[in-house]
Amino acid sequence: MIHLFKTKVGRLRIIGFLEGISLLTLICIAVPLKYYFKDPNLSASLGPIHGALFLLFTINAISVGVEENWKFKTTTWKVIVACFIPFGTFYIDKKILSKI
Repeated sequence: MIHLFKTKVGRLRIIGFLEGISLLTLICIAVPLKYYFKDPNLSASLGPIHGALFLLFTINAISVGVEENWKFKTTTWKVIVACFIPFGTFYIDKKILSKI
């Protein structure tokens, strides 16, 4: 795990994991708490954290794409779109990022 911190791709993978966990937590726990149980506390605190991780992932994906000479039409757009889809960052980590 420590070796992941040494490269930009490794850091992108970690950010992707955290972003994916935050999205799933929002969708599966925070949103039901907010709308079914009228408790917006988790959503209010986790929302900005997820937003920051989303932006960090997107910016880092573009940076890594430029540094690694990814073709936008074949790789970069897939990595960026992955953070919009639940489980997307986990899928893209397995299919693309773990092989770089």
